[in-house]
Amino acid sequence: MVVTQKPSSNRPPLIVTWEKLPDDFQLDDEPVENTDQPLLAGALREALELADYIKPGMLIASNFGLCATVNESLVIKAPDWVYVPSVFPQGDPQTRRSYTPNLEGDIPLVVMEFLSDTDGGEYSVRRFPPLGKLFYYEQILQIPVYVVFEPKSGHLEVFRLQAGRYELLFPNSDRSEPDRYWIAEMNLFLGIWQGKKEGRSGYWLRWWDQENNLLLWGMERIEQERQNVEKERQRAEQEHQRAERLAAYLRSQGINPDDLS
Repeated sequence: MVVTQKPSSNRPPLIVTWEKLPDDFQLDDEPVENTDQPLLAGALREALELADYIKPGMLIASNFGLCATVNESLVIKAPDWVYVPSVFPQGDPQTRRSYTPNLEGDIPLVVMEFLSDTDGGEYSVRRFPPLGKLFYYEQILQIPVYVVFEPKSGHLEVFRLQAGRYELLFPNSDRSEPDRYWIAEMNLFLGIWQGKKEGRSGYWLRWWDQENNLLLWGMERIEQERQNVEKERQRAEQEHQRAERLAAYLRSQGINPDDLS
């Protein structure tokens, strides 16, 4: 499959092709930039898994290579988090090492980058090698939603592809929680949550459904169940105490409660 982008008055066209990587192709083993990134990515996936959101055929991954061939040169970018609604099956999903949109399934609908102390080019529109990330996601892969999150400050930016260009979205200011963004492609809200998980205290990206319910993590579900059990125990205890008071009153009136049963 070949896509030729129209040239501007002073720019040559970009020839984009979707080609399968050779089985023996050695992907760069780039280290994760900091310890926050895998925790943030894992937390996003965990909530989706526990909510039974992830279906067969979806691809949700972190630090995972997205491939395209631009002007006969292979380009691979590995976003910190990516969502693809449907991919073609392969022998063992666990062995998927990279993903070429169109050739192996749908284009990704959402990509995320988590900013670190070093400049990773998340806002770069560089259109010549090495291509900038924003340019690659916007112009080559044409991914509808691009999310940039700064974990230390909790600053979140969500870009949506409009007429071939990314436009910065504003939060849903008409809602009670104005710092959330509606991600129509996932039928979920994305927003900021502050707290502690896995020893990390700070800002996190979280999902909410249309009814404003937070998609819980595993430990939160356990705590919720514990609270439900405790509420049920307290309710049963209150019922028992009411029954005991009623029995005592009946006895005071010369009535044996056992005879009533």
